[in-house]
Amino acid sequence: MIGMKKTMNKTAKNNLITYAIAIGAFILMQILIGSGSISSLMQGLLVPLCTYVILAVSLNLVVGILGELSLGHAGFMCVGAFSSAFFSKCMRDTITSPTVRFLCALLIGIVVAAIFGILIGIPVLRLKGDYLAIVTLAFGEIIKNLVNALYIGKDSKGFHFSTKDVMSLNMDPDGLVVLNGPQGITGAPKDSTFLIGFILVMITLFIVLNLIQSRDGRAIMAIRDNRIAAESVGINVTKYKLMAFTISSAMAGAAGVLYAHNLSTLTANTNNFGYNMSINILVFVVLGGIGSVRGSMIAAVILTMLPEMLRGLSDYRMLIYAIVLIGMMLFNWAPKSIEFREKYFRFGKKKKEAE
Repeated sequence: MIGMKKTMNKTAKNNLITYAIAIGAFILMQILIGSGSISSLMQGLLVPLCTYVILAVSLNLVVGILGELSLGHAGFMCVGAFSSAFFSKCMRDTITSPTVRFLCALLIGIVVAAIFGILIGIPVLRLKGDYLAIVTLAFGEIIKNLVNALYIGKDSKGFHFSTKDVMSLNMDPDGLVVLNGPQGITGAPKDSTFLIGFILVMITLFIVLNLIQSRDGRAIMAIRDNRIAAESVGINVTKYKLMAFTISSAMAGAAGVLYAHNLSTLTANTNNFGYNMSINILVFVVLGGIGSVRGSMIAAVILTMLPEMLRGLSDYRMLIYAIVLIGMMLFNWAPKSIEFREKYFRFGKKKKEAE
């Protein structure tokens, strides 16, 4: 009983530290913005930073907590981004309040991404390892290519759909082209702000950290550790795997909404929603520590800001970035590094107790 209480106190302390880091970073950035000490380029990175933090933390729920390798996170982000941007552009003149419009778009993006998470998760989660990674990767590519092939317009007669070109929509002259194939959605309202991004980050941290501590979270981690043992004690493996996958997909959809409403033109290209984006999110999770929510958050911030901070060193920017990646990987996963950290922290803990 005493040991359990100590574990709960330690977990609560770690969670408070995670919240404190996020709040402290937000306050610091607000002070820097208020004093004019931060460039416009860095200010433009604040909303994407929040987006990547949400994506990294949500993917860690599948990769670190559930123990499954998913490479389709960019696909769920794409679903949330385009469904919400589609709604916002269509309702731009009807809902004039940016806050109300963004909240409605956020709800739509989360729900649509969660539905896709359920539809994809039911058949896909029966697979394991590399097979699961390949299928989820294929889902992301299918979603991206499907969006690029769609043309949707709106006029007094309703919506018009085509997979050929804009001229095939047969709209009225005053009709509105909402989705223009590879050119994406242009003119959607830019309702995202750093404050909204921070609030979404805090909600994401609250959901994931509380889920991990809950009974459902312990069941999910039991499945990760030993599926056969979890089934033998009556844990519904399919239910909990689908739960984690759906929650992760919904949060990726929320990140997509935030991302879409920070751009004047939203396109489904490879860098935004393709294979590269899924790999980048996975890199945040791996380098931050698989299963470590705080590590994913910090890694997402550092690895997003680093290329921009090194932009002045144009010839060596990517070289330094690669060296930092290798250094973080060795620090987190090399056996000697793990042994050194355990020895150092154990020594510090014993010294503190002796005092």
